[in-house]
Amino acid sequence: MAVMKKTEIELDHRFDPRTCRHTMNGQVSVLHCHHYATLYTQLAEDCGMLDGRKLLTDVAEDAFREVLSSYYSTHGLDDVAQRIAIAEQYYAAAGLGKMRVLCAGPESCEVELLHSHVDAGWIKKWGKRDAPVNYITSGYIAGMLAAIWERPARSYSVVETAGIVAGAERSKFSAAAN
Repeated sequence: MAVMKKTEIELDHRFDPRTCRHTMNGQVSVLHCHHYATLYTQLAEDCGMLDGRKLLTDVAEDAFREVLSSYYSTHGLDDVAQRIAIAEQYYAAAGLGKMRVLCAGPESCEVELLHSHVDAGWIKKWGKRDAPVNYITSGYIAGMLAAIWERPARSYSVVETAGIVAGAERSKFSAAAN
């Protein structure tokens, strides 16, 4: 019988009281709650001067691509299954929820959220709505794919196709290479 060992993420969380900064595995990290994430998601939607949704997505993509790429390099992870396992675990460690990658290749990917802190916060604050709210997760998925396949930022387009906030059991995402 074959035995598969699941890759477990190694987290080194530190707080520097002098600068009041948190780091996770040497990368500056912002710890937040779902209420805070919900508020800045709403702020991104309300921003009329620029495309706040795209800004939030792009910033998340850049940040998480760097974090995951660094982790893969530091730990010598070349195996795609290991990279995916670490990305799923990092998503939870970052306080975003529970993500599962259903399938992933260099050209496309399908992801679902078993739990989303942004969806949960939104429903608590404002109730359900028709439009998705996971701009941060869309950026995370784009950054994750770019890190896994060692591609530059903006290599993937991600669309949230179903949302917990809109009544779906799980939020679902589809990604494709640009």
